[in-house]
Amino acid sequence: MPSATRLAAVDLGSNSFRLEIGRLEMGQIQRTEYLKETVRLGSGLDDSRRLSVESMARGLACLARFGERLAGFDPTQVRAVATQTLREARNREEFLVQAQQVLGFPIDVISGREEARLIYQGAAHSLPQSAERRLVVDIGGRSTEMVVGEGYTPLQMESYRLGSVAWSMRYFGDGAISARNFEVAEIAAKAVLDDAMGAYAQGRAGWDNAYGCSGTIGAVADVLAAAGRAPAPGVIERAGLVWLRDRLLKAGRVDDIRIDGVKEERKAVIAGGLAVLRAVFELLDIERMRYAPGALRHGALYDLLDREHDGTDVRTDSVERLAAKFGADPVQSARVAQAASQLFAAPAGARKPQRAEWEAQLHWAARLHEIGALISHADYHKHGAYILDNADAPGFSMDELHTLSQLVLGHRGKLRKVEAQFGDAAFMHQLLALRLAVILCHARKDPDLAGVKLSVQAEGSGFSLRCAAGWREAWPQSAHLLEDEVVAWQKTPWSLRLKFGRG
Repeated sequence: MPSATRLAAVDLGSNSFRLEIGRLEMGQIQRTEYLKETVRLGSGLDDSRRLSVESMARGLACLARFGERLAGFDPTQVRAVATQTLREARNREEFLVQAQQVLGFPIDVISGREEARLIYQGAAHSLPQSAERRLVVDIGGRSTEMVVGEGYTPLQMESYRLGSVAWSMRYFGDGAISARNFEVAEIAAKAVLDDAMGAYAQGRAGWDNAYGCSGTIGAVADVLAAAGRAPAPGVIERAGLVWLRDRLLKAGRVDDIRIDGVKEERKAVIAGGLAVLRAVFELLDIERMRYAPGALRHGALYDLLDREHDGTDVRTDSVERLAAKFGADPVQSARVAQAASQLFAAPAGARKPQRAEWEAQLHWAARLHEIGALISHADYHKHGAYILDNADAPGFSMDELHTLSQLVLGHRGKLRKVEAQFGDAAFMHQLLALRLAVILCHARKDPDLAGVKLSVQAEGSGFSLRCAAGWREAWPQSAHLLEDEVVAWQKTPWSLRLKFGRG
């Protein structure tokens, strides 16, 4: 992207929604605007994991205001990501359909580990370059992420289902702040985080310095600095956490908190967040933590830059790692990918960036279409789809992985199993190109695509595959399989016509 390009990231957190707008200058993103609203989406999640109407309304109203500010931005310049609350919510699609409409841009629900990766990227870009190994901790509303990395490279990533909103609702929900409530909240936090002690404790993980970012840790750092309980601004020590806990106990109730640096919107969640932070300090034997101003939204901004080039798009690396892990034949998958790319015909009117994304998805699906064979050759496409729907693949949102899983699921056999995608023209174009490529590469040899052309019929809901004169005679088995494919598409709203030239 050229310098001076504007970029924006939207973070749909469990407690707050944030909008970060920056300008690209010499490879770095300089903030030009920042908006934050306390939405408390996570507090609207009931016992059946459904978002309340009221919490969705708060979120939609906020996103509508963000959408007004983002008017005029190109889709390639905006990344919106949603975290734990929308990972959990059973009715998230109901919210997302409306949310994407009012925001004006797609919203990616990301996995916990992908959230951790983006958090680390944001933190690393906000800190001085160093050879040190860093532990980065982010305590959000309903999840806590831990990452150990060097430079801009995360080495270990994990996300745990606890946070300031969840713990405040569960252990301080009646508004009372007592020593017993704190004790139980910290014990419960340690129980959830217990396995982190083995992976992230200083002696085992080998990190040099601990950093914290985002809401809870930023708020605690501000309070300790305002009270003169920090050795330096942005530094948190154990003694400071003890002091803050004692101040909250003295207040006795959430409504009675009167501590410099604790903003009104933070009062309801500060006790739960502090309990989680104290548990992290104790389990990982942390003596001192420094605040890092970079966070999830900053990582999302830099991820936009990485996605611009295939060589820096972490998704490509993830695909190659998955293919290698599950023993996919690299020669055959590359053969299918090349054939599918050559056959693909994007829907009419597609913009260049969107077409590039569709082509990338098709290439990745082709590289991964046989990964399920490691489990069993029978129904390997189903096994492959399951793997992709449940994989941790850095760089991908959950929806992006699901699209790949559906392409892999539908690349062979009956099409009814991907019936939910029949209304998605781009997906159906991709799927046909992939299915045809697999057919034409069935002998595991380079196919003869000279004179083979796939086009979209004038009415827009069908395809035409033309083969040059003599092709049927030269490749009778492939021609037979293509005729079967025509029959398969007759059972969908889409049609496929096959025409062989005459000699």
